[in-house]
Amino acid sequence: MNGTGPARVLIVDDSDLEVEVLQRLLQRDGYRCASVSRGDEAFAAAAQTDPDVVLLDVGLPGIDGMAVCRQLKSDVRTRLTPVLMMTGSADEDRHVRALEAGADDFLKKPVTMAKLRPRVRSAIRLKRYLDELDNAAASLIMLAAAIEARDPDTQGHCERLADYGMRLAKRVGLGHEDIRAIHRGGFLHDLGKVAIPDAILFKPGPLTSDEFAIIKTHPSVGERICMPSRTLVDVRPIIRQHHELLDGRGYPDGLRGSAIALTSQIVGFVDVYDALVSDRPYRRALEPATALEMLEDACRLGQRDRVLFELFADEVAAELNPDKLGALA
Repeated sequence: MNGTGPARVLIVDDSDLEVEVLQRLLQRDGYRCASVSRGDEAFAAAAQTDPDVVLLDVGLPGIDGMAVCRQLKSDVRTRLTPVLMMTGSADEDRHVRALEAGADDFLKKPVTMAKLRPRVRSAIRLKRYLDELDNAAASLIMLAAAIEARDPDTQGHCERLADYGMRLAKRVGLGHEDIRAIHRGGFLHDLGKVAIPDAILFKPGPLTSDEFAIIKTHPSVGERICMPSRTLVDVRPIIRQHHELLDGRGYPDGLRGSAIALTSQIVGFVDVYDALVSDRPYRRALEPATALEMLEDACRLGQRDRVLFELFADEVAAELNPDKLGALA
């Protein structure tokens, strides 16, 4: 959304007269308005028009406003869009149920400009503040891409991780929010390498113990960089934990088993796979079958989750010719 352009308002109401009055009031203040009259059309309209605020009537044909509000607030594309619910009922319980459904505010009909203007302005300020946070997250992703571009041997690594991670997450059955976090985590997992000196990061030979200790700081540094962004709250564990191992021998915290977030395990798993099948200064890329064998060995040692391995091996088999995977396909 363009934070300097006119704000967009979606009106969901089955009364033509009510919609006409609301549009006239809002357009007077420079807002752009769109409207639908049925509850079962509201979500598609919100996803398509990306409004800054939704004015939502409680009583609607199709599905009622409460159900629409729950749908809007449960989907990653619309959950941050403020919803102002409207009703002509004086029933206070309906007000409570609207808030429980996720509504950000409640307006009693008939809606006057004195009531409407401050509520809409407040909602739009909130939406644009959240959009700015999202833009900050996008800037961090661009920074991560710039860090990756410093090393030609890792070109495309973050994009592949985001893709592999989302595909594995879908096979696991994770929801939209976790899949979105994994996608962003794929791009941001190595963000902390911005603090690693080039002489260490690109050293062609073995690292000393002191140099490796510096390398091991990048997950915690990356997490700290993302700390101010509320929209990256689900991504921070991925950044910090993607080098943790189930047996407690990973870093930076030596976490064990379920203490490592599943989203972090997924990104860590595909991170290792992509590193193995990519060229590095110290070795040529391994064949997918060999990389999977090494990951299976890690499962036998208790370092990686076997279920993730089996699901990922199926995903690899689906995109490669069976003869390239041999028995593992």
